[in-house]
Amino acid sequence: MADAEIIPLGTRGRPGRGTGRQRPSAATRRLAGNRPQPTAGPEAQDPVETIRPATTTEERSGVTGIPVGDWAAALQAAVVEVLGQDWEGELAHLMAFWRRRLEGDYTVDDYGFDAELTEQLVLAALRPIAEKWFRIEVRGLDNLPTEGGALVVSNHSGTVPVDALMTMEIVHRHTGRFLRPLGADLVFRMPMVSAIARKTGATLACNEDAERMLRGGELVGVWPEGFKGIGKPFSERYRLQRFGRGGFVSAALNTGVPIVPLSVVGAEEIYPMIGNLAPLARLFGLPYLPVTPTFPLLGPLGLVPLPSKWLMEFGEPIRTDDLGVSTADDPMVVFNVTDQVRETIQQTLYDLLRQRDSVFGLSPR
Repeated sequence: MADAEIIPLGTRGRPGRGTGRQRPSAATRRLAGNRPQPTAGPEAQDPVETIRPATTTEERSGVTGIPVGDWAAALQAAVVEVLGQDWEGELAHLMAFWRRRLEGDYTVDDYGFDAELTEQLVLAALRPIAEKWFRIEVRGLDNLPTEGGALVVSNHSGTVPVDALMTMEIVHRHTGRFLRPLGADLVFRMPMVSAIARKTGATLACNEDAERMLRGGELVGVWPEGFKGIGKPFSERYRLQRFGRGGFVSAALNTGVPIVPLSVVGAEEIYPMIGNLAPLARLFGLPYLPVTPTFPLLGPLGLVPLPSKWLMEFGEPIRTDDLGVSTADDPMVVFNVTDQVRETIQQTLYDLLRQRDSVFGLSPR
């Protein structure tokens, strides 16, 4: 049987897809295959021509574009910038980390703290923010004990508790120790935040958990001002609020660990709080709902913190072991130590504020 004539769909049997032209369309030529065209005889009227190889987009447009090698070089340069010269080793380490996570090959302590996840993921993500965005300068690192239990007490500010996250990153980067934060009840009532807080080492701010961790040799962080500190108006910046009832001092006295005062300058300016949507805050069960110069005016962009430059200073440790465990139940002793810690932090804040030239260019004179 002779070869059947190929009639592409939509051509109605005419060359050129029904356009009336004698030259067949590209679809006809592709279906016909690479057949030679006769030069004589009746078959010379066969319009099928030899199919040319398909042209590329670059050939049709006449634009060469960026070579693949240049794209690969640019990508490699970006990876080196992010992961360093040993990016292949870092990438292999990261893949191994996620493989262990998927296989369940990791451990958590009695409080739900996942040291590997905190170090490899959370603190690693916070490090460029601390270094590049807030450009944190640190003083007094020698006042942090290299081992054994200690209680780091800091001022609290910034509308959102970013200062606690930055303190965790700074402590681990410079000492290799994990700072175990004490969080408010609200932190552990929020669905996703609660799980993340537990995984990164936080626990409820109660004396029982605090004393247990301090006796276990942990470095514990506390922000006694609580929501009163981070939720205060911008007009009251760097003025310490009440330090509660001194529960953190009782925990330190009962365990005999030193108290390390920490003063942080710069966090007050990341979200300057100029208003409070109190009715909406009560509706959502929040202590406050801030209004800042950028939020909610700019929507999601208003959630980006301003790049103020920070300075952290760890003060000289305040010893509690020489006061005795029995003094933990003495209200006057607890009040005096609490007042001493508060005044130390407040005076250091004033000193640091006098030394800085501007909010976004913090540097000692």
